[in-house]
Amino acid sequence: MEIDHPATLAEVTAAFVRYEAALVGNDIAVLDELFLAAPTTIRYGGGENLYGIEAIRGFRAARSPAGLARRLAGTVITSYGRDAAVASTLFYRDGAPGRVGRQMQTWVRTPDGWRVAAAHVSIIDEPA
Repeated sequence: MEIDHPATLAEVTAAFVRYEAALVGNDIAVLDELFLAAPTTIRYGGGENLYGIEAIRGFRAARSPAGLARRLAGTVITSYGRDAAVASTLFYRDGAPGRVGRQMQTWVRTPDGWRVAAAHVSIIDEPA
């Protein structure tokens, strides 16, 4: 298995950047597009455990668009072969001083492009 195949890594990085822009811009259509439309898709959030694309769509539709701006740090994207990748990042919000968010996404290649098959978001006190 080839790790960080250059073209694959570039494709996943572009999808991740597109996802981040859609997230902070609350572009629900793009967020929905970038999650794998399957009952097996999972998103563990700061206060919710979402199983299946319908639960994820419901969460996105009900979420407030306020306070979504954030700064990323320590982003690492690694591709495994040409059809799978993991994106990990830390994020900071001005409205949450002393806290750091952590986000991991498993991306898979589909006939329609790269999609998030699993995601985990958590927030902790910023380590000293």
